[in-house]
Formats: sequence, structure tokens, C-alpha cells
Amino acid sequence: MSEVEAVAPPRPGAGVSGALSIGVEEEFLLVDAVSGDLVPIAGAVLGDADGELDLQAEMTTFQVESATAVCRTMDEVREQLVLARRALGGLAREHGARIVATGTPVLGGVRPPPLTDRPRYRDIARQYGSLIDGLTICGCHVHIGIPDEDTGVLISNALRPWLPVLLAVSANSPFSEGRDSGYASWRYVSWSPWPSAGAPPWFASAEDYRRRMETLRMSGAALDPGMVYWDVRLSANHPTVELRVCDVAGTVEEAVLIAALVRAVAATALSGRPVPVVSDLGLRTALWRAARDGVGGAAVEPHTGRLVRAAERVRALVEWVRPALRASGDEDLVVDGVERLLTDGGGAARQRRAFARRGSLSDVVDLLVAQT
Repeated sequence: MSEVEAVAPPRPGAGVSGALSIGVEEEFLLVDAVSGDLVPIAGAVLGDADGELDLQAEMTTFQVESATAVCRTMDEVREQLVLARRALGGLAREHGARIVATGTPVLGGVRPPPLTDRPRYRDIARQYGSLIDGLTICGCHVHIGIPDEDTGVLISNALRPWLPVLLAVSANSPFSEGRDSGYASWRYVSWSPWPSAGAPPWFASAEDYRRRMETLRMSGAALDPGMVYWDVRLSANHPTVELRVCDVAGTVEEAVLIAALVRAVAATALSGRPVPVVSDLGLRTALWRAARDGVGGAAVEPHTGRLVRAAERVRALVEWVRPALRASGDEDLVVDGVERLLTDGGGAARQRRAFARRGSLSDVVDLLVAQT
């Protein structure tokens, strides 16, 4: 696999990531405050919300979601994430439950999971059968504001080779339904069977994007644009490009780190800097390895296929986006955050350390409740 580079034309304001608007969505599981098992009470929890924050239902009633407003700085992102987690945590406590930020349920689980009562979700269940069994999973989605679809495609292409790194940074789902999966991100593996999931192709233009999306729709692999589940996509509901590859972050600070990295990649793409192009096979193997090892093990260098330390790939991403980080004032935040993450091992490593102390999955749930 040889490296090829595509040069993007600079856009107005390119290279200044602070000029790019950003929003973050976080999905959480609801667990019983005593047993730690999943509880299907999203409707009751959200029914008590006062409407001041954007708190939403997800596809299963085991889950709730928050979305920030449009932000311009990482301080704004942090503040809104903290407010949303506190609000959801308070609402859950009123019903004897807690929210946890983890990609998969540590304990409990029902197959098929109880779905939120909406016609679209019932249609998905009818069309895709037992694929819905793996839907009790939680991600972190980062939105970057775009003026047009061609800009979104440019950013999608730039994010594409870094998807394995961003997945590794976020990996936070080693346990699933009572056992260690053997992966740092079992959420990503669980999501992979969906026919419209996975890394997107390299797109030549917005027209090319629309043509490939229509292929998914005509084949039945996606019912509508909202079911195009690529790891990066143009949002079906907002003028944004949406990164979807990440597990929900264990902590707010890790979510802010992910957001800053994603925005810096977008700004770097808009600056006209050459973007590395990787083959579908190189990207697929790199994503699998990132899901398995997270930041604490090996990573695939997608242009050569050779194994390197995951930390090496994370630092390579930081170097690639450093000018954009410097321009936005996020350089220290990202550099310090990455070093803490690599030292700590990330969300998956923390969960496994909590389990190792006594061999108790309840201790893992307690950790998740505390850090969420």
C-alpha cells in the first residue's frame, strides 16, 4: 500500500480552527443505582427535563443523549458537556438510576433491546432483524459546521485516514454484558455489521458523495440519509460534517480532547495541506486494530500495513494538526491531554484496572458512574 496525497484548495478562513463551529453529542446508558444493570427508563428520565438543555431519547430505552449548542471554543464545549452530564445524572437519580459513559453495557442486556416507540425505529427493526440486538451502544459524535457539501466532503476525506487514531483515543468499551470482550472498543465491533456502517469511501466531490449515498438507499442498506452510518458523514439534519467513529468518552476532558482533534483536522484540510489517502483495506485493518488495542497497544500504519505503537500514531496526528491547534489556542490542551491519555491508557484501560482489583464488574460500573 503506497501513500498518495490529495491537495485540497484553500477555503476562506482556512487554517484557523477557531473559525470553525463545533458541537458534540454524547450518548449514555441508564443503569440501576444498586445493581448496575441496565434499566429501560429513558422516557421517564427525559419526561422530567425542563427543556433548557438539548436532551434526547435514543433508539433503545436504555439510553439517553445530550447535544451541545453550536460552540466556538473548547471552553464552551466543556461547559456544555458538564451541564448536560449533571442534568442527566440528576434526572436519572430521581428514578433510582445513574448514567454511565461507556460504549457498551457492563452488566445486563436484553436481546432484542426495548426500542423507543417511534415509527422509524419500528421500521428499522422490521427491515434489519437481529442487527438491532447490538444497538445498546453509546458513541460520541462531533459536528463541524460547513458552508456547503463540498467543504464537508473535503473534511470527510481528511478525517478518513485518522479514523483509527480517533477510535483508539476514545476506546471505552472493553466489557459487554458481563464479560471482557477482548477489545478496547467492543462498541465499534458491535456496530460493524450494519450495511451502511464503517469507514466512508474517498469522495471526489459532493456529487460523488450523493451518488454513493443513493446506492445505499436503493439497495436497502439505508432507509434514508439518516441511516447512512459511515464513521464520517454529512449530517442529514444540520449543515455539518459529523464524526461518528468514537466511543462515548469516559470523562468530559477526554470528550473535549476528541473534539479539539477533530476540529483541528478539519481546519488543516481547509488550509490546503496535502491529505494522505489510504486504501480501503489499509483503513479496515487499522480500524480493527484500533478497536482491539486502543491507545495502549499496537496500531496499523495504514499506508504500509506494518504494526507500530499506537502512541506513535496518536502523536503523528498531533503533529499533523499542530499549526491548526496553535491557531485556535488549543495546542496546550491537546498536547497535555494526549500525554495524560497515553500515560493513563484511556477509558478501556481504566475499566480493566477497576475490574482487576477485585474481579468485580460492579467495581467497573462504580468507576463509570463516578467519572461520568
